[in-house]
Formats: sequence, C-alpha cells, structure tokens
Amino acid sequence: MVFLAEVLRGARTDSLRLFWLLALAFAPLRAALSTPQRETARPPETSSLTAVQARAYAEVLKMRPAAARAQLKDASAGTLLVLDAAAITELLVTQDAGLYEATVAGQNKRLAQLEKTLERGALPEYARAEIRLHQAAAQVVFGHEVQGAWSLRQAYQQMAAVVQRYPAYLPARKTLGLMQFFIGSLPEGYRWFLKLLGLPGSVEGGLSNLRAAARQPNDFQPEARILLALVEETYYKKPDEGLQLIHQLHQQQPDNLLYAYLLVSLHKKQHHTEAALAAYRARPTGAGYVALPYLRHMAADLLLYQGEYAASRRENELFLQQYKGQHYRKDAWFKLYLAAWLSGDAPAAERYRRQIDAGGRTVVEEDTYAQRFVEGRLPLNPLLTRARLQIDGGYYREALATLAGFRSTAATPLRDRLEDPYRRARAWHLLGRPDSARLLYARTIALAGNAPYYFAPQAALQLGYLYQLEGQRNTARVYFRKALSYPKHEYKNSTDTKAKLALKELE
Repeated sequence: MVFLAEVLRGARTDSLRLFWLLALAFAPLRAALSTPQRETARPPETSSLTAVQARAYAEVLKMRPAAARAQLKDASAGTLLVLDAAAITELLVTQDAGLYEATVAGQNKRLAQLEKTLERGALPEYARAEIRLHQAAAQVVFGHEVQGAWSLRQAYQQMAAVVQRYPAYLPARKTLGLMQFFIGSLPEGYRWFLKLLGLPGSVEGGLSNLRAAARQPNDFQPEARILLALVEETYYKKPDEGLQLIHQLHQQQPDNLLYAYLLVSLHKKQHHTEAALAAYRARPTGAGYVALPYLRHMAADLLLYQGEYAASRRENELFLQQYKGQHYRKDAWFKLYLAAWLSGDAPAAERYRRQIDAGGRTVVEEDTYAQRFVEGRLPLNPLLTRARLQIDGGYYREALATLAGFRSTAATPLRDRLEDPYRRARAWHLLGRPDSARLLYARTIALAGNAPYYFAPQAALQLGYLYQLEGQRNTARVYFRKALSYPKHEYKNSTDTKAKLALKELE
C-alpha cells in the first residue's frame, strides 16, 4: 500500500524497509480516485474491482478499514483483495504484535479461497500474488524471516507469471516493477540473499514497468503515479511532481488520512516545516480511522526544528504511549533527549538518554544512529546540533547564524570538526549557492580521511549531484564512487543506494 511504502522511505534502505515496500505496493488507488464503475462483465485481462469493492477500498485508503469491511458481503477475488488490504493496513500501521497470528491466518484462508475459486482472469491471479506479498511483509516484520523470504519468492514468481500471461494488465506491471526496482537498487550486502532465492532485480526494468502503469490509462494508474513520484523524489531528486500530485489528491479528498500523511511527509522531506505542521494539524481524525501515532513522531521532529521543545516532547511522549511497534522508539527517545537537553532540562535529558539503550530495535537507520550516540559517549555540540535541526527544518540562514558562533580548536573532537563544514555546505547548497557549498563539501572530505562518520560520504554524494546537475558527468561519477568507497558509517545503506542509482543514470 502506498501509505506504508511512503512511511518506510524514512527508514532508508534496509531489509525491513525492502520487504515492507515490496509487500505494500498493491493498493488500487483508482478505487478512491475514479468514478465507481458499473458492475458489468469485463474481459479477463481488464477485470477489476466492482463498484462496491471500489467504494470499500476507498475506505481502506482513508484508513477506515471497519467501514470497508461493512460493505463487503461476497467472497470474490476483488473482495478478498480488499479485505486483505484492510487487515495488512491495520497490522503494519499499528505494529500490534497481538494482531499478527490472526492476520496471517486470515491471509491463508483467503489464499485457499482463491485457489478454489472458479473465477479466471487477471484479477484473481493478481490478488493471489498480492496477498502472498502482504504475508511476506507480515512474517518478516514480526520476526519470521525464513517464512517471509519464502513467501516473497512465491509472490515475486506469481506476479511475474501474471505479467507474462496478461501483458496488457498494467497493475501487475506496477507491482512487479516496484519489486524489480527495489531489489535492483539494493546495496550488494543484501543482494546475495535475494539471488539465492532466485529474485532478479533490475532498476531499468522496474522503472519501465512502473512508468508504463503510471503513464498509460488503467484502473490503478493513480496508485502507480504516486509510487513513481515517491521513487523519483527519494532517489532521483525530483520532488516537485510528487508534491503537486499529493496536493491535488488531498484537495479532492480532505477526509483521506493517507493523503494527509503523504502531504506532511513530503513537506517535511522538502524542509517545509510550516506547511508540514499545517497539514498535520488539519489531518482528519475520528473513531473510524486507524490510529496513526507515527504522525506524532513526525510532528515532534517539526516542532524540534522550530525550537518548540516542550511541544516536541509532548508529541513524542504521546507517540511512545500510543505506538505498539519496536521501530523508531530509540529515535523518539533520542529526540526527547535533544528537546530536553537543548532547553536546559538536564535531569530529563539524562532520563531520556538512558531510555535509548533500554528498548526498541536497531533495524531502521534512525534507531541505529540513536544507539550509536549512546554507545559512543561523545557529547554533542549544542551549536552544531541546533544548526542541524534548523537546516532540517528549512531555516538555512538561521543555521548559518548559529554556526557563526562555533569555534574549532585543537581539542575539538574530529566529529565536530567534520560536522561544521558539512553543515555550512548543506545550508549554502539549499540556499542555492552551489559554489560555496562545493568548497565546504570538499573541505569535509579532505578532513575526514576514513573516519566512521557520515559527513564525508554525504558530502561526496551531494557533490556528485551538483556536478551531475551542471552536466559534468565524469566529475559526478568520481564523487558518486567516492561516496560508495567509505566502508562504515551511520547511513551507509541509504547513501550507497542513492550513489549506485545515480551512477546508473550516468551510464
């Protein structure tokens, strides 16, 4: 589903994110966006949801699964697909381990029903592959990796077979394309495992399939457009199209929690703090919606960027109270630490710091960063930390003013001596001053050597983007390869993936 694919963009490229992205790339968004169709017989290759199923799926997309279930009475392939959409949405949005067994049992039951059905055509086969993919996600996320790997293999093979049997059925190309892209873009450290399972990836083939579904008329075209926009925004530096699309969808359906979430997320990613907070505060709420505590975690970040430390703490404390999962907990405690520390509340800051090490997992990169902070025992510099948050929030000139107060001496830790020019480079880069940014990125690389911090790898990646934009392809290649060369740092998976995809663009 698009919502969870977008949530996991924030987790960067790791095994958990891969499986979630693959498993949740099925949602037929046209159900929410297009006029319901008449319930008439259609050729197998163009079979689709009925009008009732489309209305029910529109409720799933709005994060109202109970309302969706209330409309579904039969046991056809389309109904089974929508019911599974509702179940996997609740499981992975809430991260409630108590729902896991019932969810997997329900998936097995629906798959058995699809095996027995007399329905033929693209939709039943598509539904079978999608539900198997959802099962792979559920299994991996809740610790059943071997079972999940086998389910992923089955889903991939089944979806490839749908594409082969029904080459004009574009929704299957959408899902297969997304799987191909993410498998093909994985860092080498993960690809060996998928090769053992016989899951070939192809960035070019995946984008081709995804673009076909996004650009050619089909029932699921709106979904494919969103997924393509998210991929291009994350990996190819094309933010405007995605933000324009989500604005349009949100205006059409202001009661859609998915679109509200995407609007917050994309504005946050583009450093539009005020716009992101406005979207957060205007989000639809009510008893019918699935609880989405991750939105509070995002809001806490936005308030932290603004220096609203008390409000940020309230949002993250509510997130930790309401969220049932194990991911982003360390990150939330770390952000609580920052809010207390920067506001001068030393006792609270120490309580929060101890909690980082007490629970949660280190699968997503944000949690890994928080854990390394605890284990490293190297105090943060308050000026550099404030500047980082200001840059993340889009307050670039304020960040430069903050950095003006930083003075490096012989006793200054190497990490801080690297962070200073890197933060200045980011501020000038985002202010549209590439010459100043290039100089400071280069200084960061020169100072770093092989230090195990992300500043030099990220500086190399950003220099690659700058030279690529200016048409200096050979120089861009040098810096993308430089970004790949660093053996160990906090954001290696995401940095390597972006550098690898950028090099493919330059081939």
